[in-house]
Amino acid sequence: MLTEAEAIERARQVAAENGWAWVDPAEAMLRRPWFGKGGKWEIFSNARALGAKVRVVVDGETGAVVEKGYIPR
Repeated sequence: MLTEAEAIERARQVAAENGWAWVDPAEAMLRRPWFGKGGKWEIFSNARALGAKVRVVVDGETGAVVEKGYIPR
């Protein structure tokens, strides 16, 4: 299972690969399924602020990117 720090670093890599601005602080929330193990990390850059926001959802077990998006303003 990925730690919070590993999930944030993975999201930072995705932002760099796509040429998106990454602004700290970042916030990560683990979303666990109702049944079973695992879960998904939902990571936001520029937490608690407007604009330049990267959102990445990462599988907690494999580190694979499930969703990604960017709001420049």
